[in-house]
Amino acid sequence: MELDQIVQLVVDLSVRYSFQVLAAVAILILGVICARVVGGFIERSLARTTIEAHLQTLLVRAGKVLVLLFTAILALDKFGIQVTALVAGISVAGVAASFALQGVLGNLAAGLSIMLSKHFRIGDYVEIGSVKGQVQAIDLTMTVLRTLEDARIIVPNRKIVGEIVYNYSRERRVTLSVQVGYSVDLDRAIRVAREVLEASPLIVKSPPPDIGITCLADSGIEITLRPWCKAEDFWSVHYEIYRALLARFREERIEIPYPQREVRMLPTAA
Repeated sequence: MELDQIVQLVVDLSVRYSFQVLAAVAILILGVICARVVGGFIERSLARTTIEAHLQTLLVRAGKVLVLLFTAILALDKFGIQVTALVAGISVAGVAASFALQGVLGNLAAGLSIMLSKHFRIGDYVEIGSVKGQVQAIDLTMTVLRTLEDARIIVPNRKIVGEIVYNYSRERRVTLSVQVGYSVDLDRAIRVAREVLEASPLIVKSPPPDIGITCLADSGIEITLRPWCKAEDFWSVHYEIYRALLARFREERIEIPYPQREVRMLPTAA
């Protein structure tokens, strides 16, 4: 093919399809602008609601994707592509892909269920099955927990739906135990322990803590304290209250017994 023929072919194609290309490009540009406008409108509308932030982001993205998808279909129609046949082909491919991606689709459905049910939120401390941690992210396919050891646990959402979930988001009950000697005035020891709890800013005032004798051990009498605290202060309460109990018991001369054993020497037969 000679150069003149190539140039002529390019000119003919340009004349024939130039308006279609320009129209398709214009539609795409308009679609991108409309997607941003629709996304901004949805974002502003959801900002006035109580819907979770991650769910708001998902809805905004879904709105943008729908607008862009509709725009792409219009642009392809301008090129003379049979949109009906294309949609039918995508539907068949989608059915085949759904069988191959059952696990992923299960995670997607479970993720929507978690977001809509609001059984736990980002920042809550939860126990799911055998794992515990603070919720850091809730995506469509997975939930990310961070443990007290600063490890990240990635839990597939389909493992969460149908599982027993313990949510310690607001307040947790702490169980603390301390032993005193059998010669100690128990009422005084319990009063001092209660004063330690009342003086701590980490302990919530309502509901009030439970304090009582739970065991008559070999070496002493065990007093158990069960105060309430904020979820994020759970371990801090252990550290601070035990330290405060030790200091007050020493100050009040309340005996904390060491393990003791009484050994009796039996006389030997003559």
